[in-house]
Amino acid sequence: MRLLARLRRHVHLARPFSSSPNPNPKPKPVSSSVRVAIKALCDEEDLDKLVTSFKSFATSPRFRSNLNVYKIIVRRLAVAGRIASVEDILESQKVYSDITREGFAIRLISLYALVGMLSHAAATFDQLPSRQLPPRTVSSFNALLTACAHVKDTDRLAELFRDVPVSDPSIVPNSISYNILILALCEKGELHAALDTLKLMEENGIMPDLITFNTLLNGFYSSNLFLDGEKVWDKMKEKNIDPNIRSYNAKLRGLVLQGRTMEAVELVGELDNLGLKPDVFSFNAVIKGYLQDGKLEEAKKVYLELIKNDCAPNRWTFELLIPKLYEVGELDMALKLCYESLSRRCFVEAGVLQQVVDGLAKESRVGEAKKLVERGRLKSFARRGLKLPLSSLVG
Repeated sequence: MRLLARLRRHVHLARPFSSSPNPNPKPKPVSSSVRVAIKALCDEEDLDKLVTSFKSFATSPRFRSNLNVYKIIVRRLAVAGRIASVEDILESQKVYSDITREGFAIRLISLYALVGMLSHAAATFDQLPSRQLPPRTVSSFNALLTACAHVKDTDRLAELFRDVPVSDPSIVPNSISYNILILALCEKGELHAALDTLKLMEENGIMPDLITFNTLLNGFYSSNLFLDGEKVWDKMKEKNIDPNIRSYNAKLRGLVLQGRTMEAVELVGELDNLGLKPDVFSFNAVIKGYLQDGKLEEAKKVYLELIKNDCAPNRWTFELLIPKLYEVGELDMALKLCYESLSRRCFVEAGVLQQVVDGLAKESRVGEAKKLVERGRLKSFARRGLKLPLSSLVG
C-alpha cells in the first residue's frame, strides 16, 4: 500500500518525544519516541487497534505536531471505509490545549476535507467561537472554503462566502478568500461568474493579485476562449501586475488548443528577453502542439531541448510522447522513455507502459517486456496494473 510506504519514509525523520499530561481520564502514557510510534502505526494491520494506538500516541505534543502522520492515517482509514474511525481520532484531538490555537483547529478542518467529510469540517468551524476553541478568523474561514473546493462543492462554497461574513461581521474575506472562490468557479466552468467575483473583489477594496489573474487566465485559455483570456491579460497589465511563467504557460496552452503551435513556439523564444525561463509546462505545451500537428520529430527536439535546459520532464511529458512514439513504430525510443519515466519516479498511467510491454511481446522481445514489467512493479505499479500478455507466457 502506497500510504504505508509513505508512512514508513517518515520514520527516520521523526524526533523523540516524551509524554505529557492528558485531559482524558486515565490517559495511557507514551514514553517511547515519534519514530517508534510511527513504526507501530505503520505495522498495525488491525484498524481498531490502529485507532486506539493513534489516540494513545496523540497524548504527546510532539506526536501531535507531526501533520504527515495525521494525513496518512486519516487517508488509510478513509480508503478502508472507516469514516467513523476518522471522526473518532479527529474529534478526540479537541480535548487538547492545542485546539486553543487556531492553526490546530484549521488542521482538523483540513483533515476532514482531505477525506471528503465536509459536514464535519463545517461543524468544526461552527464550534470555533465556543468551548475552549479559538475565535473564528478569516484564516479558519479560508480553511473551510478550501474544504469546499477540495470536495468540488462550489455551491456550498459560494453560499458560505455570502452568508458567513453577514452572520459574523468579524470575518472579512481577504484576497485569499476571493482567490479560492474564483478558482472553484473556474474549475466548474463558470468563468463569467469568476469574472463577476473579480469585480466584487475590487468593489470591496480588495486588490486582485497575480494569483487571481493566473487563475482566470488558465480558466479562459484552457476553455478555448482565447480572446476572453486576452482581455483578462490586458486587465492584468492595466493593474501593473507583471505576468510570470505561469501566466505565459496559460497563454501557451491556449495557443496550442487553437492549433497555433508556431505562435506558441515563438512565444517560448521570447521568454528569455522577458526575463523568464521556460519550465516543463512551457515545453509540454509546445510538445503537445507539435504532436497535434503530426510533427513528431519536432516534438522530440523539444524534449531534448527540455533536458538541455536542466528542466526535468514530468508525468505529462512522458504521457504525451510515449504513446505517439509507439504509434509510429519507434518502439526502442518509447522503451527508453519508459525507463526514463521510471527512473525519475514520474508515475505515468499504467496503460502507457502496458502498451509498450504489449508491443515488445508482439515482436518476440519477451525478455525486454518482462524486464519492463518487473521494473514498473518495483517502482510504482500494482501487479494488476502492469502485466505480461498471456500470449507471451505460453510456451
